[in-house]
Amino acid sequence: MPTISMFYGIIIAMFFEIKEKHHLPHIHVRYQGYKASISIEDATLLAGEFPPRQLRMVQVWIDLHREELLADWELTKEGAEPFRIEPLR
Repeated sequence: MPTISMFYGIIIAMFFEIKEKHHLPHIHVRYQGYKASISIEDATLLAGEFPPRQLRMVQVWIDLHREELLADWELTKEGAEPFRIEPLR
């Protein structure tokens, strides 16, 4: 699972699809002992748990980089390496 961005201790990654179908575009986030999946389309928490402050930072980051994230999603669906995306500053 390639890391596509990191900021404030939050690691953001995206799985390679390799022709398997995930139902909707999403990212995986980790922070300390927390793990979650978050929708790219509307930045909602899909699975897992994440601290509210860090979740809000990820949601803002998704809003800023939605087009890049969707482009990375298309790459990973084909088994290609996604591009890194600027961190939240």
